[in-house]
This record gives sequence, structure tokens and C-alpha cells, in this order.
Amino acid sequence: MLFEVRNLKVSYKGAEVLGGISLGIEKGEIVTLIGSNGAGKTTALRAISGLKSPDAGEIRFKEKRIDGMSPAEIVKMGISHVPQGRWPFPYMSVLENMKLRAYRRTDKKQVERDIRDLFEQFPVLGKRQGQQARTLSGGEQQMLVIARGLMSSPELLLMDEPSLGLAPAMVREIRNIVLDINQRGTSVLLVEQNAQLALKVAHRGYVLETGNIVLQGAARELLQSGQVKRAYLSK
Repeated sequence: MLFEVRNLKVSYKGAEVLGGISLGIEKGEIVTLIGSNGAGKTTALRAISGLKSPDAGEIRFKEKRIDGMSPAEIVKMGISHVPQGRWPFPYMSVLENMKLRAYRRTDKKQVERDIRDLFEQFPVLGKRQGQQARTLSGGEQQMLVIARGLMSSPELLLMDEPSLGLAPAMVREIRNIVLDINQRGTSVLLVEQNAQLALKVAHRGYVLETGNIVLQGAARELLQSGQVKRAYLSK
């Protein structure tokens, strides 16, 4: 298994947020973690990427424990985190945002090749590479933070609510981007409130409620689950 979480517990100021969740991702999979706002989805990603220390449990990547590692060490291991909220550096250009993510890399020629490849993958960013990030539309900013996350050539990409606040046409574009990233060989852990979107792109899914996984299985089966339909697909 490429990635595994075992009995992960996390709290904030003494209040339990994750009550002991376990999940796994095989190489080449898109796995989604769905749930309502406040269920603990973002906390799970922050713990995985080293931004929040767990209280208990194990996080393993390629059989090696990574809980306790710094965020920089985890990125170096091959995990990249695209956080919720579209946070490019607003007064830096698109190109500068891309290069900033690669500041620790010493393979400068490969960095330039990676940027060229990503501008081919995201043509609108290539056209706007000299513009300040703040001048991009919401959807374009989301593309930028995704592309920036790919600058470390991750084996596993953590994506936190990539469709949040986007127009329906752009949500469809984000769906295509997630599928394309996966088809190019990157495994994806997708956190989403948009259960319809998430379960249509994922291979498998986990349903998180108040810090606990209450349902898991193949994405197509979860789409047909009465429990999932009532809670997340009937709105």
C-alpha cells in the first residue's frame, strides 16, 4: 500500500476532532474523504502533511512512518498538499508562484522543464505567467495552487476542497484536472463537501462524520448508498 493512516487521533485545545480514523491508498488510486463542514476532513489533511501533530496513531507512506516529520520532510518524501481556500501569493506573478514552490530544489534545469510541462498541462497559466496572481479569476487561482503543488513531483497529492466557491463550469474543469493528474501517475487523496463530484472521480471513498469514519467502500457503491444520498446528495 502506498499510504496508510492507522487509528489517527487529533484534538484542538483539548477538544477531539478526529477520534481514531484509519484509511489507505493504493498506488494509482483516487481516494476521497467526504463529509459535512466541521467533520474533521481538513484536520486529517493537516495531520498528514505535518501541519498538525496527532495525539495518537500512525501515518505511513511507502511503509515508512511520517508522523512526527516536518512539512518540508514530508514534501521531500513525495507528498504535496493543496490547501483549502486558493492561497497564491497575490502580488507575485504566476511564474514566481510556481518557482517559489521549487526553491529547495537544486535541479534547476529540471525545474524549468517541469514548469514548461505544467504550463502545457494548464495552458491558461502559461498565457498568464507574467500576471500577478491576484488578477486571476477564482478558477484560475485554483489551477495555480494545484500546479504549484505539482512542482515537487509528488507521488501523492492531497487536495482540500478544490471545487469550493467555484462556478459549475469551473467545477467540471477541476474534475477533469483531478482525473488528468491521476492519469499522469499521481495518486490523489481528495477532500470534498461536494460528494457528487468526489465520488464520480474517485475509485474509493470514506465518509467522515464528527471525527469518525462511518462508511467506506467503492465510490460507485457509495453513490448508491441510501445513507450517503440522504446526507450528501439530496441537497
